[in-house]
Amino acid sequence: MVTQGTRESANGRFGRSRKSVSVSSESLVRVAPLLDGTRAVSCIPTVSGLDAREWLSSSDNAPARLRDEHGAVLLRGFAPLDAEGLAELATAVSGGLREYDNRSTPRQRVNGRVYTSTEYPPDQTIPQHNEMSYTDSWPATLFLACMVPAAQGGETPIADSARVHARVPAATRERFERHGVMYVRNFGHGMDLSWQEVFQTRDRVKVDAYCERHGIQAEWLGGERLRTRHVVQATLESQASGERVWFNQAHLFHVSSLPEDIERELRESFSEEELPRNAMYGDGTPLDPDDLAQIRAAYAAEEVSLPWQAGDIMIVDNEQFAHGRKPYSGARSVLVAMA
Repeated sequence: MVTQGTRESANGRFGRSRKSVSVSSESLVRVAPLLDGTRAVSCIPTVSGLDAREWLSSSDNAPARLRDEHGAVLLRGFAPLDAEGLAELATAVSGGLREYDNRSTPRQRVNGRVYTSTEYPPDQTIPQHNEMSYTDSWPATLFLACMVPAAQGGETPIADSARVHARVPAATRERFERHGVMYVRNFGHGMDLSWQEVFQTRDRVKVDAYCERHGIQAEWLGGERLRTRHVVQATLESQASGERVWFNQAHLFHVSSLPEDIERELRESFSEEELPRNAMYGDGTPLDPDDLAQIRAAYAAEEVSLPWQAGDIMIVDNEQFAHGRKPYSGARSVLVAMA
């Protein structure tokens, strides 16, 4: 059994039990199911122009309690927040924000520790995943804020990680839980993020120190080439709910997540161990295509999606819910803060 990693501190957490949360006494906000088939909720103010930060301070941090109980909370119809306002709200809910370290995707810093969402081409789908579950240290909560909704598409679908775990066949769960997941990354080919961007430094000594602290095997191969291997958890017990949840990115890191023509070109150009990024069972053996298909089917069955509206903020317990991105057209701007 792979040892479970260390979660980031969740300062400001409230209510670890499953007791019902009521904010009716506030009369400022109406709480309702987000969509049929999910326990996530939406919060809509009953008075025009209400600032979410004001509601938070007057309700004894109701957003945090709702997050713990329901896993994901959509704030809709509140006064719009800019990047600085988002940082203030996220800090007030969760006690502090974290940097985006050990990076996996391209994004830009907007203000302090507020970033753009992953900057992949708009015609691409980003599969469901729990943020930074490819590491041993991940954000507890995500705050996603829609600045500009896409003209078409661009939703950020979510999926209940406990229900995904339950849908994955028992034999597949057992294999992953026994071995964990090994993430292999090869830097220096110019086909993915550079190691300088991933580790936010040009100092190899600092990279080695980071890898040693986090149990990452690092191998310098000459020039700018670096290969890392990291074995971490496949599942874990949610801090807030106590339920076992599916918590890895094997299906996303595996080369088969790419379009068929790109996967074919990469396999023709690189050996298995030299692929820019890939995932294996924790013992280094290749992942079974049937296991990957079952995992993707579980995510698809549990996915729920709602179009963004300008000013929306989604608060997501990163252990209880996965998220992704639909393809889109037109301009789209969604910011993220990680707590």
